[in-house]
Amino acid sequence: MKKYIAKRILLAIPMLFAISFIAFMLINIMPSDPAEVALRVNEIIPTEEAIESMRMELGLNDPFFVRYFNWLGDCLRLDFGVSYTNTTRKVFDEIVRCLPATIDLAIISLVIVIVVSIPVGVLCAVYKDSLFDRITRSLIFIGTAMPNYWLGLLLVYVFSLKLGIFPSSGATTMKHYILPAITLSMTYISTYVRLIRNSMLDNMKENYVFYAKVRGLKNKVIICKHVLKNSLQSCMTALGMSIVQLMAGTVIVENIFAIPGIGRLCISAIFNRDYPVIQAYILMMGVLFVFCNLVVDIVQCLVDPRIKRGVAK
Repeated sequence: MKKYIAKRILLAIPMLFAISFIAFMLINIMPSDPAEVALRVNEIIPTEEAIESMRMELGLNDPFFVRYFNWLGDCLRLDFGVSYTNTTRKVFDEIVRCLPATIDLAIISLVIVIVVSIPVGVLCAVYKDSLFDRITRSLIFIGTAMPNYWLGLLLVYVFSLKLGIFPSSGATTMKHYILPAITLSMTYISTYVRLIRNSMLDNMKENYVFYAKVRGLKNKVIICKHVLKNSLQSCMTALGMSIVQLMAGTVIVENIFAIPGIGRLCISAIFNRDYPVIQAYILMMGVLFVFCNLVVDIVQCLVDPRIKRGVAK
């Protein structure tokens, strides 16, 4: 196991370098000059002298790879530069300020996904082709096809404007997170209900289920103790990656419900061409994807005996 973990960590290092290089390169291939953008955002007339002075200040006159390694070294010290729109604040401080709202929204959405997906997926598998299963699959199809922004606007119209049950914007209380969390989790609920249902149906055809029935075990024990456990292992990788996808997917939802999270910060940075914030957002999401993938692989190796035996060999 130690060799396997060390190997996975070593494989993650070049991936992290590739993500950082892409994040830096994407901004540098933009047609607009970052120095001119920084001047215009701060309402300074972009004369040739001012542009050249700003380029010197931002280090844009250095060679490409020199700028990349300088930027990478600063990122390793959690220094992502200064925001163009607010030169008194560092990008890292802006991310720290907005990150708690995004984490809260992602955690609530993940809880909703787990609480709804597992029992619904199990019931759909146990009562295959029943009326409940058919209705659920129809709702899953609608939930998968419906865009987040449309579902969010629909929930705001019904539960905020018409019924007045939940607030339509902000993130000051738990009630403010209900509608955004439902909006964000709907697509993932549809995905995991399908995954759990199909995985359980496949496991029900395995020999160990037949032998368990021959031994006289109750169907409830077989489903809960054996079939569900093996079915969830196959969904573990997708569930682990969904943690980062939920955080990355808050961009649209946070703007619809006016939640001051990192997704809304990213959209604001894109409109204002705030390149340091965009770079930091891309790098952070890429690092989270690699880290969560690494953790899921290690946990799955510890949980699944088949993978553990393969590692031992």
